[in-house]
Amino acid sequence: MSNDTSEGDDGDTGEAVKLDQLKQFKSSGRGFWHNVPEADWNDWRWQLKNRITSLEQLQRLMPTLSPEEHAGTLLANSKLALAITPYFFNLIDPADENCPIRWQVIPRIEETNTAPWEMTDPCGEDSHSPVPGLVHRYPDRVLFLVTDRCAAYCRYCTRSRLVSNASGYDFHPQFEKQIDYIRRTPTIRDVLLSGGDPLLLSDDKLGYLLGQLRAIPHVEFLRIGSRIPIFLPQRITPGLCAMLKQYHPLFLSIHSNHPRELTTEVREALGRLADAGIPLGNQSVLLRNVNDDVTVMRALVQKLLMCRVKPYYLYQCDLIAGSAHLRASVRKGLEIMEGLRGHTSGYAVPQYVIDAPGGGGKVPVNPDYILSRDDDRVVIRNFEGRIFEYPEAADGTPFVEAPKEIEEPELV
Repeated sequence: MSNDTSEGDDGDTGEAVKLDQLKQFKSSGRGFWHNVPEADWNDWRWQLKNRITSLEQLQRLMPTLSPEEHAGTLLANSKLALAITPYFFNLIDPADENCPIRWQVIPRIEETNTAPWEMTDPCGEDSHSPVPGLVHRYPDRVLFLVTDRCAAYCRYCTRSRLVSNASGYDFHPQFEKQIDYIRRTPTIRDVLLSGGDPLLLSDDKLGYLLGQLRAIPHVEFLRIGSRIPIFLPQRITPGLCAMLKQYHPLFLSIHSNHPRELTTEVREALGRLADAGIPLGNQSVLLRNVNDDVTVMRALVQKLLMCRVKPYYLYQCDLIAGSAHLRASVRKGLEIMEGLRGHTSGYAVPQYVIDAPGGGGKVPVNPDYILSRDDDRVVIRNFEGRIFEYPEAADGTPFVEAPKEIEEPELV
């Protein structure tokens, strides 16, 4: 009997090994901060105070900066500030210029290039803002911006005009005006707190905002959008979870783009949130050199489920100015969705969306599973490419009369 395997089998085996490796949970480690006392390292305020925010710090910690990164970091604070927590910095591979963590948080000179179709406000938030800090784009929900600060800054940030104030946007939320607008608008049933990152607020301040919103009768549930569990899992303290638990129904959307970001520390932080009864969803952005790979994305969504997080959205990268070097194609996004649907748990499959440029809202984008449709039938294909017909009448009535008696098959 021959032991030879086909080329396809070798490829499948290699993908399986890669998938298994990506799904392993590992600690970020202490890296350059191995001498820092444990109590300090696990203190989220210490992590914020000791972020990498300058070229000098970055060069000292990572002398392998490329010319593009060096030039980009020099100019970073004129557009979007540089900030990386020590914890998250430890996930960067300094020997790999295409490290998926590195591409997300270290500035590059390409950020200064703006394509003609790119915008400073690609989602049209400013044009849908009835009061400062509030975006009312959908009929029954609003986006409540609470701060312009983040624990670390993603280089593809949709709100780079606003966050970190590097570009002089000078954002100042007006909480009472924001809350009053919601109070006076009974169609609003859903409030999403975002920013910046709401979990950078103190427990007391965040609790005050949640309490004010929860007291409005027509607000049915609250949401928080945060990358803190990924950038700064130390912030997810038992005290924070106990406070959040008071304001159910409360949902939390995290933002993870690559399976390496899901460390043992992150898994424990997400577990504390889940144990507090908070439903967790994840929003990823499709990014070149980060997650534009079927195996990487499959590992991410499966690993999220192991952390009790439902993959919620996969976003096509917004047309934010200076993001072309990070933007993967819609074609690639559809290919990835094909590689998820039918190939992993349904719970693991996010909705792929494009936020229509200029403020059109989220538009679902799916592979073509419906091949044709007329008054008599719908022709569909499954994940294997097999073709099926689903018969139906235009008015929903059956084509033939039902038999007077239905014979049940005899069980044997």
